[in-house]
Amino acid sequence: MSAEDAYHKIRIVPATKPSGCPIDHDFTPFDANYLRDPYPQLEKLNVEQPIFYAEKLGYLVVTRMEHVLEVFKQPEIFSSENVQDPIFPVCDRAADILHANDYDPIAVMSNRQQPDHGRIRKYTREGFSGRRMKILEPYIRQRSHELIDQMLGRGGPAEFVSSFAHPLPGQIIFRFIGFPEAHDEQLIHWTSNRLAFTWGNPSANEQVDIAQNMLRYWRYCREFVAQLREEPKDDFTSELLAAHAANPDDLKYREVESIVYGLSFAGHEIVSNFIGNMLLNLLPNRDNWNAIRANPTTITNALEEVLRFDSPQTSWRRVALVDTSIGGIEIPAGTQIFLSLGAANHEAGEFEAPSTFDIYRENVRKHVSFGHGIHFCLGARLARLEAKIALEVLAERLPSLRLSADQQLLFSSNMTFRGPAELFVEWDD
Repeated sequence: MSAEDAYHKIRIVPATKPSGCPIDHDFTPFDANYLRDPYPQLEKLNVEQPIFYAEKLGYLVVTRMEHVLEVFKQPEIFSSENVQDPIFPVCDRAADILHANDYDPIAVMSNRQQPDHGRIRKYTREGFSGRRMKILEPYIRQRSHELIDQMLGRGGPAEFVSSFAHPLPGQIIFRFIGFPEAHDEQLIHWTSNRLAFTWGNPSANEQVDIAQNMLRYWRYCREFVAQLREEPKDDFTSELLAAHAANPDDLKYREVESIVYGLSFAGHEIVSNFIGNMLLNLLPNRDNWNAIRANPTTITNALEEVLRFDSPQTSWRRVALVDTSIGGIEIPAGTQIFLSLGAANHEAGEFEAPSTFDIYRENVRKHVSFGHGIHFCLGARLARLEAKIALEVLAERLPSLRLSADQQLLFSSNMTFRGPAELFVEWDD
């Protein structure tokens, strides 16, 4: 495996600094105010400084919807090859762990370029079929009820993220992949802190701990895929292995291993944030909660408004492959680009009163929280299904559900994924 093919490239390439554009010496998505609530700052930048170079971050920041879409639509110019790479340098101890001879996942989906991306995606897309969603739906509903039963058994107030929002998506994506239920606790431990490694700024000791878990998880994935190769079942991994067996030159075995490795991260943390943000934004206004309880058909639009208003993914990355331009700003090849999905989703020219949470918003699906173009989120359909069923069950089982008063909300210190680390809720007995 070459360094260029690696799933995570841990060597940080020096940033190319574009000239001729505004420079912001202070902007950073790691600022405490930004982490607490990025949207007032993003809305202001969207109007006053839509494209600028963030000196502290080393990225060109793009905030306007038209420019974000322009970048997404030109993968031959703006590559996604950097989206799984750490933002900041990896310490030597963590790098040594990830240089193990058998740690060799390769880029397959979000960070794989054409034509290979399209070749691999046609097989992974088939796995997210309507048939697979129908198989998963009763399990999602069953686990939602069981997790609520556990919450009720312990009594309120309850910490919602650890009780429901975090375990539910993890268990669902593990069943989708085919992992045995008995391994859930270990798998969740191994996969729960990679957000900080790739999109945060962890300490050296934290990097070492995360790297050890990444290595353990990769080894588990390889053993699991090898087992299913001998004993296939009715799951996503077995479908990929069957496709590999039928088309070994078109879908390679290492690609199957790497898809399994990457999918659990993408299908877990983002959906956990989505479900946490769902309650964080729906519960404060009892009219919204009562409307959902009275008319469940409002749920679909309400969830799209959660995605727009308080997205579980507020940004994404690209790197310019050639000299080009965005919005009249000249950009040299090698420029790292920070696409602010949160700013685009709060653009006044795209959404009326964008800072207002409106579950009846008519054009809400114009949001870009799942990306756009050839890299549009493969798991968007499953994420929407999970959130919809979770909200249906919560509204049915806990009609008096509300946020606990006077709680201090904390959000993970990373530049891309946003959701409450803890969220306390209560209800009437």
